[in-house]
Amino acid sequence: MLNKLTGRNKSEHKEVKHELEPSIENIPKHIAIIMDGNGRWAKKRGLPRVAGHREGMNVIRKIVSSSNELGVEVLTLYAFSTENWKRPKPEVEFLMRLPERFLSAELPKLIEENVVVRITGDREKLPEYTKRAVDNAIESTKNNNGLILNFALNYGSRSEIIEGIKSVYSEIDEGNIAIEDVTESLLSNHLMTSDLADPDLLIRTSGEIRLSNFMLWQLAYSEFWFTDVLWPDFSPHHLKEAICVYQNRQRRYGGV
Repeated sequence: MLNKLTGRNKSEHKEVKHELEPSIENIPKHIAIIMDGNGRWAKKRGLPRVAGHREGMNVIRKIVSSSNELGVEVLTLYAFSTENWKRPKPEVEFLMRLPERFLSAELPKLIEENVVVRITGDREKLPEYTKRAVDNAIESTKNNNGLILNFALNYGSRSEIIEGIKSVYSEIDEGNIAIEDVTESLLSNHLMTSDLADPDLLIRTSGEIRLSNFMLWQLAYSEFWFTDVLWPDFSPHHLKEAICVYQNRQRRYGGV
């Protein structure tokens, strides 16, 4: 029987659940996280949904520090999808303020910890105050060379792939490349994450088992780890558990 926590069988999970100190030899270089469950966390406590988002922001602080300490090179957090604009306006406005609140409070520590801030997504629809906060963090951390903290903000993978295809077609149309030159690597180079390695490990919280239009191209050979834990309850302990499960898998990339 499959265990939702790991995506694998229960007996396998029992073998690794107490191994909470991952081996330093095989830390995933790029971890991507779908931070899910803020609203449900708040509802269970009789609180407004925004209270869950606020608590979820506090969790980001801990996970960034823990990832940095473990030697993770890239941490991509799915902060706001292109579909999230459909949510009630007050909630969307609160979510758009979160980068400003988080970065204004955490930027000094991020700089101290040598973290590089960046954003993946369509910036055009973002409010000016969100752009200012993100741009300030990017500029302030541009000389750092440690963990890349990559916020997927107003991001949708299908749209990203379509724009990548358009960019490739434009090069073909202008005679810069021939149709025979179009490869997976070429398309990857026209995506928003062209300068990042594909994620080694995807984590999704809250018990949902789907990708929700997140990095569909980049996650082709990533390892998936699902947990029923809601994002506001997610901790460095859970992060280490996910990494331990990852380290007990064999990545064959279609081979044997």
